[in-house]
Amino acid sequence: MKQAFLILVLTANTLAQSDAKPPASTVVKAARLLDVRKGAYLENAALWIEGDRIKEVGNASDVQAHAPKNAKLIDLGRATLLPGLIDCHTHIMARIPEGDDGYTLNLATKSQAFRALEGAYNARITLQAGYTTIRDVENEGSGYADVALRDAIKQGLAEGPRMQVATRAIAAVGQYNPFGVSPDLTNFPTGAQMVSGVEEARRAVREQIGHGADLIKVYADWVHPTLTVDEIHVIVEEAHKQGLKVAAHATTPEGIKNAVTAGVDSIEHGHRIDRADLELMKSKGTFLVPTVGVIEGIAERRKNEPLTPEQQKHFDAFLQGIQQEIQMAMSLGVKIASGFDAAEAEGQAKNANELAALTKRGMPPLEAIRAATMNAAELMGWEDKVGALEPGHYADVIAVEADPLTDITQLQHVQWVMKGGIVIKDAPPSAH
Repeated sequence: MKQAFLILVLTANTLAQSDAKPPASTVVKAARLLDVRKGAYLENAALWIEGDRIKEVGNASDVQAHAPKNAKLIDLGRATLLPGLIDCHTHIMARIPEGDDGYTLNLATKSQAFRALEGAYNARITLQAGYTTIRDVENEGSGYADVALRDAIKQGLAEGPRMQVATRAIAAVGQYNPFGVSPDLTNFPTGAQMVSGVEEARRAVREQIGHGADLIKVYADWVHPTLTVDEIHVIVEEAHKQGLKVAAHATTPEGIKNAVTAGVDSIEHGHRIDRADLELMKSKGTFLVPTVGVIEGIAERRKNEPLTPEQQKHFDAFLQGIQQEIQMAMSLGVKIASGFDAAEAEGQAKNANELAALTKRGMPPLEAIRAATMNAAELMGWEDKVGALEPGHYADVIAVEADPLTDITQLQHVQWVMKGGIVIKDAPPSAH
C-alpha cells in the first residue's frame, strides 16, 4: 500500500461543514512548502493562520514559537504545501450532454433551478480537487444562476471556491450556441447574450454588471471573426469604468487582434494565434489563458476514433500549433494563466489536467504552477488575497504527497485542502 503522508491532524471533522468558522489560531506543519514567487521550497515549514488569513510563514520551530500556545496544530508530515489552485477558465454551471445536439438539449430540458444545483455540485467537487478560487467565464445559458451560486458560497449556503463570474457573456447575433434551432422558436434560450451594434453591446455589458457580473466575457470570433473592434471596445470601456476586466474568446488571428486592439484583459484559447498577435499582447499586458487541457482530452479520446489520414494530419498540425503557441508566448514574456475549460460532466473537477497539458507542451512545472497561482491571481486582480502562501493572504492551502516540480500529476491527486482556514478535505490516515 502506498504510504500516505498525513501523520497527525488535530481537527474535529474530516470535512468542514458549510457554516463552520475557522479556529482563532492554527498552525499547519509539513516537510516543505513551495514559495511560488521565489520558485523554491522552504523545508520543515509551517504556516501560522489567524482566522481565515495567513499570519506567518517560515521554519516550523520559529512559527510554533511565535504562534499562541493553544493554536490548533495540523501536522501533515512529509507532505508538500502549495497555495490553493486557481482556474481562470471554468464553466461551473455546465454539465452539457455529449453529442451534436447536447448543447440544445441542455438548454431545452433543464430549468435554471436545476442548472444551479448542477453548479453547486460542480463547485463542491472542484474545491475538493484543490481549486480554491475560480474565474467562471460564462454560465452557458443559465441566466444569472452563477451569481446566485457565488453568493450562496459566500454566505456559507453551499461549498465551493471563491468565484468571479461573467454571467451570460456577449456574442454577435447568430454566432454562438445553440445552432440549428427553428426560427419559429423566437424565445428559445441562448448560450450567450446576442448583440448587434455598439449600443446593443453597451446595453448588454451594463445589464450584466447590474445583475452582478464580476467580469465580462466576449466572443471575438467563432469560426470567423464576429464582433467588431468598435463593439468590443465599448464593452471594454463600460467594464473598465466599473473596475471589471474583460475576457475574450478568440481563436483566429484577426479575432485575437481585434480583441487585443480593443483593450481586453485576456485572450481565452488563442489556439491559432500568430507571433504578431503575441507581440501585441505583450505590449499591452494582455494575459493568455490557453486552455490546452481540453484539447489534450480530445486528442486522448480520438485514439479510439479512427481518423482518415487527412484528418489525422490536420489534427496533428493543430496540436503542434498549440505547442508553438505556448512556447512562443513564454519566449516573448506574455503572461499565462491556467484555465481548463470543462463544460461536460466528466471534465468537472479535473482542472489540474490543464497543468499536465501545459507541461506536456513545453512549460516547466514551476511555470505551470505559477499559471495556476500567482499569475491567475494577478489576472483576477486578487494578487493581494490568493495565489501565494504569504502573510495577509487567505489561508487557502493544499497538500500533495510528493514533489509536484518533478511530477506535476501530483496536483491531480490533492490530498488535503484548506479554504480560508477551514479544512475542506483531509488525507487518509497514515499507513505504516
